[in-house]
Amino acid sequence: MGESSSSYIHLVQHLIEECIIFNMSREECMDALSKYANIMPVITSTVWKELEKENKEFFEAYAKKKEEREREREISQRIQKMLLDSSVKDTDNDDDRDC
Repeated sequence: MGESSSSYIHLVQHLIEECIIFNMSREECMDALSKYANIMPVITSTVWKELEKENKEFFEAYAKKKEEREREREISQRIQKMLLDSSVKDTDNDDDRDC
């Protein structure tokens, strides 16, 4: 029994590492492994937390980089919205001039 549970934990660890490659959060990883690998979220969460304990510096850097990417995404979305709003206003102004 010990060998099979150890193999299972190694499988979960490997799948978590794959999720990390795709920049997933713990919650996203738990959802994905539950949906696609039929692994209970509590197991994924437990293994993830153990990995965090063993690799504290890596996960701190991972979280920081993830926050930076999220902030960059928000800024990009704001800029796109501003440009779109500006474009709509310009179109409205052009329509007013045509009248």
